[in-house]
Amino acid sequence: MKEVLKIRTKKFAHNCIKLTEFFPKTYLSNHIKGQLIRCSTSVAANYRATCLAQSKASFISKISIVIEEVDEANFWLEFLIDENIIEHQLAKSLIQESKELTSIFIASRKTANNNR
Repeated sequence: MKEVLKIRTKKFAHNCIKLTEFFPKTYLSNHIKGQLIRCSTSVAANYRATCLAQSKASFISKISIVIEEVDEANFWLEFLIDENIIEHQLAKSLIQESKELTSIFIASRKTANNNR
């Protein structure tokens, strides 16, 4: 499962970056572009760090960061649609993936907390 999630989080980051190519050239779009790229790549990078956690406490701490970053990516994706910066269809699959990843990581954190 770790390898599957490494691939999914990396693909999520790549797809978020590719989405930014459709943004109009405005100050707001440029700001959101930077935020979306930062948090989506952070999901992938921090998940990799989670896989290397040396203790249960470290795992829980790191997976919590992943949850925050994927939720932030979801926020920016929804914001893009709310502000009519991009069409809903362009971000639909990324919003779904961010919700699925969030659910998976929250379940992982709950399991780790219960096994403490």
